[in-house]
Amino acid sequence: MGATPLFTLNLVGWPRDTLPLALLGDVLRGGADVVRAAGAFILGGHSVDDPEPKFGMVAIGEVHPDHVVTNAGAEPGDLLVLTKEIGTGVLTTALKRDLLDESDLERAVVVMTTLNADAARAMVRVGVHAATDVTGFGLLGHLHNMLRASGVAAEIGVGNVRLLPRARELAERGAISGGTKRNLESLKDAVTFAPDVAAVDRLLLCDAQTSGGLLIAVPPQRRDALADAFGQLEHVSGYTYSMIGTVTAGSAGAITVRRQAT
Repeated sequence: MGATPLFTLNLVGWPRDTLPLALLGDVLRGGADVVRAAGAFILGGHSVDDPEPKFGMVAIGEVHPDHVVTNAGAEPGDLLVLTKEIGTGVLTTALKRDLLDESDLERAVVVMTTLNADAARAMVRVGVHAATDVTGFGLLGHLHNMLRASGVAAEIGVGNVRLLPRARELAERGAISGGTKRNLESLKDAVTFAPDVAAVDRLLLCDAQTSGGLLIAVPPQRRDALADAFGQLEHVSGYTYSMIGTVTAGSAGAITVRRQAT
C-alpha cells in the first residue's frame, strides 16, 4: 500500500531513581514488538529524566494516492461504524485511583494493544467514504472533526456504542479524567443530547481513548461487504463491529445523540 513506515522513539520522563532499568527494557521490547508487527523500523530517539514515565513513538511514512482514506469524505446516508469498544480512559483513571485491580483491565489491554492495521486494510478493500481513529478527543470529538471536514452532520445512538467491561460502572463512580470533561465542554455548541441520554453516557462518549478504534463512514450499499470483511477478522480479538449511527445533511459538525440510532 505504501512505503514502509519509520518510527522514532521518544522515551520521555524515565525516573532513574525510582524505576528499575529492567522495566525500561521491558517497555522498549514491547514497543519494538509492536513496530515489528506493523512492518516498520525504529530509527532512534531520545530520552529525558522526569518524575512521571512516558513513552511514545512518531510514525513517518507514505501511502499510495489510490489508498488514501481521509476524514473529509463522509456523505449524507453513510452509516457510521466503530471498530473497538470505548472506555479506556475511564478504566485507566479508575486504576490510578485504586478503584479496580490490574486484572480488571484485561479486555482494555487487548483493545489498546490491537493495531488498527487489519481494520484499515479491510475498509480500503471494501471502499468507504471517510474514516478517522478515536483517541484523545473521544468518540464525539473525533466524529465532530470528521463531520466538520466533510460538511455534514450525524445522528448516533448511545445504546449502539459498545463499552469495555465495567466502564459505565466506574464512570458512575467518578472515574472521569480532566481531559474527558474538557472534551464534553468543548462540544457544547456542536452536540444535541436527547433528554433521556444520561449524564454519565455523555461523558463516556467523550472519554479520552488510548489506541482507540476506527470510526468509518460507509455507504449503505457496502454495509454488508464491510461486515463480511470484519467477519473475517474474528481472529483479531481486539476488534468489534458496531453500527452506531448515520451521517445526515445539516450544519457541518453537528451531532444529535439519542438512546438508539434511528
